[in-house]
Amino acid sequence: MKQASDETEELRADFLRCCHTSDWTLPARWLYDHRGSELFEQITHLPEYYPTRTELDLLREAADALRASIGAGRMLVEFGAGSAAKTPALIKAINPTRYVPIDVSGDYLRESSAVIMERFVDLEVTPVEADFNRAVPLPQCHRRLPIIGFFAGSTIGNLEPLQATDLLRRMGETLGKDALLLIGMDRVKPIEVLQRAYNDSQGVTAAFNLNLLTRVNRELGVNIPVADFTHEARWNAARARIEMHLVANKDLSFSIGQERVTFTAGKSLHTENSHKYRFEEARMLLRCGGWDPIQSWSAPDDWFTLFLAKRDVLEEYFQDGDDNCVAQ
Repeated sequence: MKQASDETEELRADFLRCCHTSDWTLPARWLYDHRGSELFEQITHLPEYYPTRTELDLLREAADALRASIGAGRMLVEFGAGSAAKTPALIKAINPTRYVPIDVSGDYLRESSAVIMERFVDLEVTPVEADFNRAVPLPQCHRRLPIIGFFAGSTIGNLEPLQATDLLRRMGETLGKDALLLIGMDRVKPIEVLQRAYNDSQGVTAAFNLNLLTRVNRELGVNIPVADFTHEARWNAARARIEMHLVANKDLSFSIGQERVTFTAGKSLHTENSHKYRFEEARMLLRCGGWDPIQSWSAPDDWFTLFLAKRDVLEEYFQDGDDNCVAQ
């Protein structure tokens, strides 16, 4: 488990690096402290936010096909588990022997894991607090289990395509050469739908975004005037993505350690991307990341797609890593 001091130093390094670059971009993972995770869970229930309910509907509708393609008795490893809201539908479909949720927000991870344990009393649940952007050692078990990875919520879209490719490869290292991966990807759709989804009428997404500054203030001892920033969601057509920004309403300055940081009015802190993929682009991304897409399920309006993929044969040839679940 990562120590709080290590996490704080990583946040400090990322924030200072952000302040010294021209594009003022901070990794999206810092949005997800305990409060950020709670706010994101609220976002998933908003009427404007389509991804969660669309993906959940797909999991339920594809239950029989998933059961036939994946089979029972696997180790289910969920990357960025969060509230694990969609996980019960997958557990019911494939009946895994063990569930290993991975998330960087430890308290929130343990809370959601407790809910799963209470609901599925015969399922072995082993939460792992870790940053899944790196290869994560999986808990050992008494017998070798086939593994299925689950990456829900189109979270892969938060990364630049090259970063997403690297993440898919790290997931392959975590899961092992014989693993499967079930991954959700958000598709290109009308701009007005996207704008509503990331700028909801109740202001929950704005609170989620602004909470990042509150976290920086709390953990780094900074004095950023949070009330002087405004949440903004922008559509970047050239890169087919929604961008979340925090825009300064006036000229501002604050201190972080010995450094003085200045924000001019209108300047923005870029906090998150959400890339949208066309069907063949999504398949190509998986292939570039070392995964061979073998099956897919799309929403009727093609707004969202679930892909089932297996480790690419050539990827297995070039990587001779050991299985993550070893017999003891």
